[in-house]
Amino acid sequence: MDDVFIRTLLVDDQELVRSGLRRILRRKDGFDVVAECGDGDEVLDAVAAHRPDVVVMDLRMKRVSGMEATRLLRSTPNPPPVLALTTFRDDALLSEALRAGTAGFVLKDSSAEELIRAVRLVAAGDAVLDPAVTARVLDTYRCADAPQGAPDTTNARLTRLTARETTVLTHLGRGLSNDEIAGELVISVVTVKSHISAIFAKLGVRDRAAAIVFAFDNGLVTPRTS
Repeated sequence: MDDVFIRTLLVDDQELVRSGLRRILRRKDGFDVVAECGDGDEVLDAVAAHRPDVVVMDLRMKRVSGMEATRLLRSTPNPPPVLALTTFRDDALLSEALRAGTAGFVLKDSSAEELIRAVRLVAAGDAVLDPAVTARVLDTYRCADAPQGAPDTTNARLTRLTARETTVLTHLGRGLSNDEIAGELVISVVTVKSHISAIFAKLGVRDRAAAIVFAFDNGLVTPRTS
């Protein structure tokens, strides 16, 4: 990531929305909007040309959805993280977006401060799941991903974690960033990242969003309802 600015790609099929995002993600606040796309089919070329640190992407677009664009992007080498823009009506799309590999989502009616924080967190390698819709999205995610046969009620994968790793996972589920977890546990950010890597390996999850889902599903965190 750039030492001074977070290089940002905006993807939305509404110029008015992109204009609003540009006004929020300003250079004076540490952002550099390096490019914009009017639809999901433009994303791969824009990423290759501009190498953004983070992609802020609408899920609903006319030609190629943000979900499909994210899936395609995640199949390329070293893709930037994707922060999905959504509304309260997009639960099913959000569960699909999580499986496609988004680093999280933020509501379109969020405040400027919430959007700025979310983009910074995702660019830094964290995940953002807006608590206002997390409960409903997780329900949809679980239903779509439910395994066949009897459910595993032993939490076998959870028992693979050390006590400290379980604590780190709980903080992940609460939405804390690496810096915030380090502060809570009085350890270095490097140590936090090491714990998170071990958590991913032991749980068999590919990213932070999947680890957060696991934390909710195993009772480490209780979703807040809107």
